[in-house]
Parts: sequence; structure tokens; C-alpha cells
Amino acid sequence: MATQTTASCTGSTLLQPISEIIDLPLDQVNFVACQLFALLMAVWFRLYLHPSKTSPFIRHVVATLLGLYLALFCFGWYSVHFLVQSGLSYGVMIFASLEHMHKYCFIVTLGYLILCQITRVYVFDYGMYSADFTGPMMVITQKITSMAFEIHDAGLSKRREGQLTPSQKYLAISRMPSLLEYLSYNCNFMGILAGPTCSYNDYMAFMEGTSYQRRHQENANGKENGKAKQPEPSPKRAVVSKLCTCAISLTTYLSLYRLLPVDHSIDEHFVSTTPFYLQVVYLYLAMLALRPKYYFVWTLADAINNAAGFGFNGYDTDGSPRWDLISNLRILDIEFATSFKLFLDNWNIQTAQWLKRVCYERCPVNPTTATFLLSAMWHGVYPGYYLTFVTGIGMTMAARAVRHNIRPYFLVSDSHKRVYDVITWASTQVAICYTVVPFVLLAVGPSLKFYSSWYFCLHLLCLLVVLVLPVKSRRLQARAKEDAAQDEQRDHSSTDNNCNQKDKST
Repeated sequence: MATQTTASCTGSTLLQPISEIIDLPLDQVNFVACQLFALLMAVWFRLYLHPSKTSPFIRHVVATLLGLYLALFCFGWYSVHFLVQSGLSYGVMIFASLEHMHKYCFIVTLGYLILCQITRVYVFDYGMYSADFTGPMMVITQKITSMAFEIHDAGLSKRREGQLTPSQKYLAISRMPSLLEYLSYNCNFMGILAGPTCSYNDYMAFMEGTSYQRRHQENANGKENGKAKQPEPSPKRAVVSKLCTCAISLTTYLSLYRLLPVDHSIDEHFVSTTPFYLQVVYLYLAMLALRPKYYFVWTLADAINNAAGFGFNGYDTDGSPRWDLISNLRILDIEFATSFKLFLDNWNIQTAQWLKRVCYERCPVNPTTATFLLSAMWHGVYPGYYLTFVTGIGMTMAARAVRHNIRPYFLVSDSHKRVYDVITWASTQVAICYTVVPFVLLAVGPSLKFYSSWYFCLHLLCLLVVLVLPVKSRRLQARAKEDAAQDEQRDHSSTDNNCNQKDKST
């Protein structure tokens, strides 16, 4: 066991004895140890390198050097890829024209990520799926491409401001970042290992010490309990709460993931001897046992940023500070989601925002399909990813059709709506489990074996629903609303003109 865990780790072997004692791969032990170290550094960073005590330059230098050290400890010389990817993309930003810079940067950054993923999967070790060096590169890819589009939007707003959405105007970057600011944004110790992605403007406001002022001003404009005059809030309560969530998630995962392996659902004896409804229950429980791993990783990453003072997002209506600016998930909303979309909206939130900003809002043709395919490419080159996201396209379209056509009949009373919510909750959980099985199994053979054991029933059901219950795309619906509003405005105008003509004739 020890030999295998060491062989799959490209970073430091200092913690190898701990890895052997707790029987976990060394790369995972290194990851957790580095994140706990980053948590301590975050507290130190907030207390001793506060913007009121030191300059943004010092904060950028320290954040970058600590981040590169953590990367080196976890991934060894493979962490050089982080600098190569960032350097190539920065060169594109500097030398390419503003009109096409975001496109070239997107191709170079995503292309380099995919090249590294192909090398890792098909050259080194197909089955290595723990803490690998392409994980941080996925977050860096999000940051670089987001930055490129936001720089492009800032140049576009000077010429064609009406083409940008309010969100794009807010995120637009007015000046080209320096190399230090760029590296600090991509490789800071708070997010180098597990993210989450954040906007460049929000990160710079945090590093320069203006993030609290901005949120206070927004709250003052919204007249939220007069809290705009309150001094800088402490993240202590939010950090402690998130660390408790991490402890519960990690304990749950370590207790259950070996008892309920997902690949047991394709075991021939299990499939042939277990009633189908029990197979469904087992799959749900297996996925339920798997999700706490992600809860632990993302919540710990969020706590690290909060401990450094990053993530303040104003105040709740009761006056308590919110620290969810860059949170990546809402656990209760995930577990009790009553629709496929609601589940996805609360799972890996920052990645969903990135996909929306760089793809969904900008793709002129079939943005839903394009967004799912981009997500598959970004995640990696395992065939299971593509099977999952292609299935997700059908699930999304079917869920949208059901909601559009059937849900209105259940809104006649509270009791009917509760029945609808229970049915859609169960359907959503089964649909999610069914969809993400290839994401866990990774390979084509096991994935198709699973779908065959279910007779591709949900694929066929989605196809049937989409054909029987067609629904307009959201863009067509929005366009129809705009046309209706324009028609109504014309009717009002013609009515006013007729009235004016009658008044004149009178």
C-alpha cells in the first residue's frame, strides 16, 4: 500500500509515515496538510499583513510565494505547469489585439490544460484520480479566461456599452494587470490548490483593502439596518462554522465511501439478484456517501479565504455579516433540490458562474449544449465525463419541458405543490445519480454496463419528454416577452394618438 501511494504522488514524501498510518494516498495527505497550513497562514495574513498595515505590493508578493510553495510541496516539479500556463496566456494578453485577445487566450489556456490532462491520463496513469497537478490548473484556467473576457469587455464598453449586461459591466477590468498582480490572482496561497474561482476585481479589492468599503456602500444604498457605518466585520464565526462542516463531511466520507462503492452497482451478481428498486436506493446512498468529499474540499477552501478576510458579501436582513461571496456550494439546497437546474445551481457555484459568463451568455447558437460540452472538456479527457455531460444535456431539456408544461397544474394549492415537490425531489436525486455514474466510473465500458443494466431508461424517457412536451428556449421566451412588450407599447401609443386626434377634432 505504501509503495503505491508514494508512486502516485509527485510532491513531497515528508508525510509518508502519516499516509501509512491512516491508510490514505500520500497526495491526498499532502493536500489536506497544505490546506490546513494555508488556513493558519490566512489568519496570519489577515492579522499581520492587513491592508492598513502594509502595502498591496507586499501582500501580493507574500500571497504568491506562499502559493507557489504549497504547489511545490504537493506536486513537485509539475507545478511548473502553473507558471507555463499563466505565462503563455499573459503573453497572449500583452501582444494580441483587444478585439480578439479573449478568444486567443481562451484557446491557449484551455488547450494547454487539455494537453496536460491527456498526458496525465494516457501517458502516466489512467486511473490516478486523486490530487493531481491538473486540478489547480482547472481553477487557473477559469481565472485566466475570465480575466481575458473581462479585459475585452472593458474595451468594448468604451465603444458599444449597450452590448454588455450589468454583470459584465461590473466585472470589466479597466486596466491591464501587472505581472505580479496577475500571478497573485492565479497562484495565491488561498486558492492555488482548490480555488474557488473569484472575479479579478473582487480579488484586487480584497488585496487593496477596499472590499469592505464597497460592500458597506452597497448596503448603505440598500438601507440594510444601517450597517454601512459598522467597522470591518470578523470572519471568525463563519470560519468556525465552515470548519465544523468540514469535520462532519470528512468523517461521513471516511466512514461510508468504502462501504458504499459506486462500482458495486455494476457488479453482475448485485444486478442479477437485487430488485430494481433496491438498486435505485443503493445508487442514491452511494452517491450520498461520495458527495461529502467535495463538501469537505470546497468548504475548507472557502474557510481559508474567509480566514484571510476574503469573501465578505454584505449583511443579511438581520444584520449578520455574510461570507459567501466565493462560496462554492449550498449543501442543504443540493440535498433537497427539487429540480435538475436547482441542483446544478448550488453545486460548484463558481464553476457554474464561469461557464455562464464565458460560454452561455456569449454563445449565439444552442448555448445549453455548448456549456455542457465546455464543462466536459474543462473537467478532463476521461470518456465518462463526456457521457455524463451529454446525458446532462438531455436531462436539462427534459426537466425544463416538465417544469414548463406540468408544474402549473400543481400550483393550484399548497397541498398539490407539496406533492409536486416530493415527486420532483425524488426524480431529481435519481436523475442526478444516473447522470453522474460515468463521471465516477470514468471509463466507457463500466459506464455503458451501468446504463445497460438500467436499459437506458432515463435516456429514453428524456427523449420522449422532449418530443412530447416541447418548450421554447429561454432566449426565444425572452424575445417573445420583448416582442409582446413592444406590441403593448405600440398599442398604447396608437391609443394615445387616437385620443389626441379626437381631442383636436373636438
